[in-house]
Amino acid sequence: MYRIDCLQFANWSESIFREMRKGRVDAVHVTIAYHETFRETVAQISRWKRWFDQFDDLILHGLTAADIDRARETDRTAIFFGFQNPSPIEADIDLVGILHTLGARFMQLSYNNQSLLATGCYEAEDPGLTRMGREVIKEMNRVGLVIDMSHSADRSTIEAAEYSDRPIAITHANPSAWHPALRNKSDEVIRAVVDNGGMMGFSLYPHHLKDKSDCTLESFCQMVADSVETYGIDHFGIGSDLCQDQPDSVVEWMRVGRWTKGIDLGEGSAAMPGFPPQPTWFAGNGDFGTIEAGLRTIGFDDNEVESLMGNNWYRFFAESFEPLCSSGS
Repeated sequence: MYRIDCLQFANWSESIFREMRKGRVDAVHVTIAYHETFRETVAQISRWKRWFDQFDDLILHGLTAADIDRARETDRTAIFFGFQNPSPIEADIDLVGILHTLGARFMQLSYNNQSLLATGCYEAEDPGLTRMGREVIKEMNRVGLVIDMSHSADRSTIEAAEYSDRPIAITHANPSAWHPALRNKSDEVIRAVVDNGGMMGFSLYPHHLKDKSDCTLESFCQMVADSVETYGIDHFGIGSDLCQDQPDSVVEWMRVGRWTKGIDLGEGSAAMPGFPPQPTWFAGNGDFGTIEAGLRTIGFDDNEVESLMGNNWYRFFAESFEPLCSSGS
């Protein structure tokens, strides 16, 4: 069985890398850009390269699914890069391929706001994919950069799922029928993604959970069971959205970036942005075993637990990261 988490934005350190190993986490998709420019994103990649050298006994840079096996064989965690905004490509489609070459494997078409490509979930109107968005989807398909619609609005997500020639992902969200958070996904959106072969990662971020920080393990696992019954088990995994050890000040950068001089409270909050406490049963990378136990208690068998905890993501990685063959090859 693989343990794969398809979204984290932790305050990375040796202690977290060691906790990943203690928790037997085989692979993690990490956010390396929210509002960063291309050059700033390259600086983040350089930072990770130094960590790969410094902690080469704990982590390695994941580029293909085979790197997850290499990580398991050497008792390490494979780290896959992703962006929560298309800002790293700026307005230059050629940067899609360059960033894939540098190691990126996921890119959201929008964060909370309208982008050059698609609409974010906080916008009042959603006109869908832009002309550039369609062109970038084709280029992302070609090079093997996964289209992530976790923060995108409904019409944009549905259009992306239908327009893309390769399955897309919602790496970190939950069904809005379970908890109607602005970032959670409607039945129509989930169906569009899974009907086109895509994947969705269940989020452990409290704003995405029913009862938020007080969400119970049983409630979360029942939500997983209901989703599997409705849409099929092959389309789901974990995308925890874990922000372990991050200071509250980071939330301001995530939500505000450089687009406003004010504070975007987000998620209906009336207070300054900050990280809510994690549920007691999932505080960090050492607690994936607790989710597995909860899934078994709710009625999943061993094969189903293995699919949900990582095997489905492994298959998706294997099918998604390689460039498409050109017609002349």
